[in-house]
Amino acid sequence: MRRRVRNRAVRLKHLNASGKFPSGNTRYYYRPKGQKGIPLPDFAPDSVEFKEAYIEAVKGRRVVPGKAASGSIEAGVQAYLASDIHLGKAPSTRALEKRFGQEIAAKYGHGILTTLKPVHIRKALSEFDAHPANNRLRLWRAMGRFWVDRGMIETDPARDVRARATPKATGAIPWTRDDFQAFRNHWPIGSSQRLAFELMYQTCAAVVDIVRLGPANVHGDWLCYTRQKSKAEAVSPLANAPAWFEPTGALQQSHADAPKLLTYLTTQAAASRSHNAVASWFSRACTEAGLPDRSAHGVRKGRAAIFKENGADVEKRMAILGHETESEARGYSKSADLIRTISGTEVPTKVPTLRHGPVSI
Repeated sequence: MRRRVRNRAVRLKHLNASGKFPSGNTRYYYRPKGQKGIPLPDFAPDSVEFKEAYIEAVKGRRVVPGKAASGSIEAGVQAYLASDIHLGKAPSTRALEKRFGQEIAAKYGHGILTTLKPVHIRKALSEFDAHPANNRLRLWRAMGRFWVDRGMIETDPARDVRARATPKATGAIPWTRDDFQAFRNHWPIGSSQRLAFELMYQTCAAVVDIVRLGPANVHGDWLCYTRQKSKAEAVSPLANAPAWFEPTGALQQSHADAPKLLTYLTTQAAASRSHNAVASWFSRACTEAGLPDRSAHGVRKGRAAIFKENGADVEKRMAILGHETESEARGYSKSADLIRTISGTEVPTKVPTLRHGPVSI
């Protein structure tokens, strides 16, 4: 399959994509019609290195990336990026490590690996604020362990480099019962915003999972799914829910007149929505409902707090939210009202069975 790679004002022609490099970059060949293809090196198509190799290929010459000097920091970086340790990580992590690794090689690659000391790494990280510095430190530590294990150096230079203190993130604000009611008062049943909210309320799923839910996830009176983040199993009662769940039956009403499609949340063209698009769209819906500092993830945290207030034990909360550890479950329910936690609350015990189908967003 022939593809044309666009790079702003420059259009690169006669490129054929053929698989991927272990780094995740697409493997391209410069192959004009009737000519033998010239392989291009492992670089992103929008990089300077790729464009330079492309220009050479147009001239009929193949560019082979130069090998780093033996014993240099650049050689150490290249060895790590070619290792099973790096290549076995998630694609997003590999991409980040490769970017940081290339940055390190460009700045300090000429240095001698065996003379690398903690003070050098601290100085390199001092150019960045806390969060980006700590992100790069993770790569330095991974490379340091790798270099020691492979006998390239005797002492890990990153081992004693401490992470920078960072401001504690507060995360999403948990919704309260008043917040739930305010959203319902603004968005009526039948609106796509209300459907999304009721899905979040009933399943307590994160947005990345909400967009994947559909009729196939329903098994009798239960909705079951596997979390994208942790691969943990999660379940939610759709009928005969226990009192601590605070069922409302609103999800069934939101589905009453909807067509049956693969997923509940869809575009106008009946296609599934991306989680990033739904998260932004739902935040705007919250603002319109007078809840500008609320988000989809806050619904999940608010429900966890309510379950604790109503007396649900840790195991029950873990089953609904798909948590794998008790500490994670306790963290999500920290906003629970202490008085309600002690005294409990009386709520209805019955919710009608879910009727399936999506509403377009």
